[in-house]
Amino acid sequence: MQDRMRVLLIGLLLSCAVVVQAQFKAVVPAQTSPGVNRFYSPGVDTGDYVYISGQGPRRPDGTLPATFAAQVQQALDNVKSVVEAAGLTMEHVVYTQVYLEDISKYGEMNRVFAQAFVKTPPARAVLGVAKLPDSSIQINAVAVRNLAERRAVSPPGYKPDEAASPGVLTRDRLFVSGMPGSDPASGKVPDDPAAQVDFALDRMKAVVEAAGLDLGHMVFVNPYLTSDVPMRVMNQHYAQRFEFGNTPARATIEVSSLPEGVHIEYTGVAVRDLKQRQAVRPKNMPPSPTASPCVFAGDTLYCSAKSGFIPGPHGGVYASTTAHQLRQTMRNLLDNLEEAGMNFDQVVSTNVYLDDLSDTPAFDEVYAQYFSHVLPARTTIAQIAPTQRAPDKEDHYPDLEQVSLIAIRSGPSH
Repeated sequence: MQDRMRVLLIGLLLSCAVVVQAQFKAVVPAQTSPGVNRFYSPGVDTGDYVYISGQGPRRPDGTLPATFAAQVQQALDNVKSVVEAAGLTMEHVVYTQVYLEDISKYGEMNRVFAQAFVKTPPARAVLGVAKLPDSSIQINAVAVRNLAERRAVSPPGYKPDEAASPGVLTRDRLFVSGMPGSDPASGKVPDDPAAQVDFALDRMKAVVEAAGLDLGHMVFVNPYLTSDVPMRVMNQHYAQRFEFGNTPARATIEVSSLPEGVHIEYTGVAVRDLKQRQAVRPKNMPPSPTASPCVFAGDTLYCSAKSGFIPGPHGGVYASTTAHQLRQTMRNLLDNLEEAGMNFDQVVSTNVYLDDLSDTPAFDEVYAQYFSHVLPARTTIAQIAPTQRAPDKEDHYPDLEQVSLIAIRSGPSH
């Protein structure tokens, strides 16, 4: 009898382990060619959410539609194929990021985009970038499995947009669209960069408050800005809105352009229950007024973008190639993951920012060494034109890559 009980107990423990390890899996549409995505998954299903890799404008057979409108539609169809492979519909999409090589085509993109979401459109950020793996558009997305509490959030006086909601609430999170640094009443972009930053922050705050939350609920923020907004000015005004040392994780990305002539926008994610929010910071890292290394939203860990910067009193980027910088970047990311009791096998989505997309093969060969189970969903862009790669007088090199990530406490299925 005791032996039988022991066997049953072992079986129960093993089944529990399997349940824990089966919390997320790769999503691959049926029409995907074998071996095409050797370095990332088209989507990753984590149970509550599905993370969809950046989808370009090519058809499954590799051909490219002739017109821009058709390319936008194909990119959306590619997102749809991943969403449907996870057993969901486009109605389940709660957040998207759209990358355009030509920001002047924003209006045309918007018209096609609006037709893809017949009910409540998702939250959305739109960026003008220097180069994409496939010209001229790339779209990534996040979808929620449970539609029960999915609803749009709009601040008072917000002008309706058929293509995007200011914010989208789910059971546990709020996804905030890119909030631009322009006057919400007139649409005018002020000349003063500080005023632009404040407008963008005020507009993000208004969306969060319309959801019954405040900026303290934010777990991750993307400040997207052009070279017209000094980083120092942005950081000074941003830091005033958050608790020192308990700020959201952050990926601050300089881009080539933004819609409608603005120079800064903020987008991000908030957690509804503050008890589910926890900032993570390695003990050897001082608290920051602008970014926490990582922040939990329940079991989901949002981590700030990292580069090949070596920390310390004589810190800097000393590696001269993308591949060598990436090894330090992954070391920096791992420090944060380990502080959270996690590792790379729990990463479900990454955003990769390359100085030059011609470095992608070298980047991929190093990147792939860090993932042994389910490959994360991934978006790769060159957000601004390539920089000069010469060292400065202290032998520091410019950042040639940056990586931000999302990880889940549960493990992948094997």
